Amino acid sequence: MMREDLSRPLPLRGTLRHAEPMSRHVSWRAGGCARTAYVPADADDLATFVARQPADEALLFVGLGSNLLVRDGGYDGTVVFLHPSLSRIDWLADRRVFVEAGVAAPKLARLAANHGLTGAEFLAGIPGTIGGALTMNAGCHGAETWGIVSAVRTLDRAGNTHTRTPADFEIGYRHVRGKTAAEEWFTGAWFALAAGDAAASRARIKDLLARRIASQPLSRPNCGSVFRNPPGDHAARLIEACGLKGFCLGGACVSTKHANFIVNAEGRATAGDIEALIAHVARTVLARHGVALETEVHIVGRPA
Repeated sequence: MMREDLSRPLPLRGTLRHAEPMSRHVSWRAGGCARTAYVPADADDLATFVARQPADEALLFVGLGSNLLVRDGGYDGTVVFLHPSLSRIDWLADRRVFVEAGVAAPKLARLAANHGLTGAEFLAGIPGTIGGALTMNAGCHGAETWGIVSAVRTLDRAGNTHTRTPADFEIGYRHVRGKTAAEEWFTGAWFALAAGDAAASRARIKDLLARRIASQPLSRPNCGSVFRNPPGDHAARLIEACGLKGFCLGGACVSTKHANFIVNAEGRATAGDIEALIAHVARTVLARHGVALETEVHIVGRPA
């Protein structure tokens, strides 16, 4: 992508907001405000906006906020919301599809199935966007996002876009890190799928969603799994073995349905309640089982 001529700056076409309540944008429905928030009009507008930010401005790209907690004191930087605008899906030859980062992962799963393609069904169980799935190598039921990625599109602080392959990243369980020192964000990806049977793929998605509904507390605000599974074990088993199902701090509770979920039980939990409960669970599991749980959730901002 060509850099704009900053001597004749293009007008920004997105929406800029100040003191944006992040509780509206994270699935826990708790937390403080972002100092600044921007909703780009499209990928080109996003590149223009990012290029104009000071080098020391903290930037946080957010999709559906399903893996994010913003502390009650707020976020002293700029949040960029991708979900409303980076929503393009292009069906390509050779069973490939290009998907922008703001597309909800379950949407790609459904559309791929309807196009007679298989390999993306597991994304129906990921409660976030493609950008978030790329960032943490989200997965479930034995499949992971980067297992079907052929290339990604990234954006750097200068507003330049890059096409990178999986070889440019260190990829692991719920972990992705670029091998270059440059700060870049995912704005899209090319997925390589296989020819499949549309009816069979839809049936698999239906079964996956039924199991998710049966096992997860989807009626209460939550972020999905709070902790990564330690090698050879499950975080939920360790937490339940500590007798923590149903344990609450303030308005935050360990789900009685799935012990690796923390819910905003009555909609009154603060981000501080949730973070304190995360810390209590981790300390208890370490004391009783000698296992140091690592969080999946990304926690940012200042305490109240």
